[in-house]
Amino acid sequence: MCLAVPGRVLSVAEADGVPMAEVDFGGVRKNVCLQYIPDAVVGEYVVVHVGFAIQRLDEESARQTLAEFERMGYLEEEFGQS
Repeated sequence: MCLAVPGRVLSVAEADGVPMAEVDFGGVRKNVCLQYIPDAVVGEYVVVHVGFAIQRLDEESARQTLAEFERMGYLEEEFGQS
């Protein structure tokens, strides 16, 4: 299954002219493309689908969603760890 998962932006950089971010998904860190949200900043929460940040999300909603995904085992399924 491929979910859209919320995560917190830890850092923002450019790679070959493409805006990228390191994003934390409840302890799992991944590099994410910010092409659809190029003005995302450190500390914001974004929803990520197949490696692309597709929208912003408030912190409370992001934390609740991550907790529920973890409870249901989706984070382990999506990232191979919890």
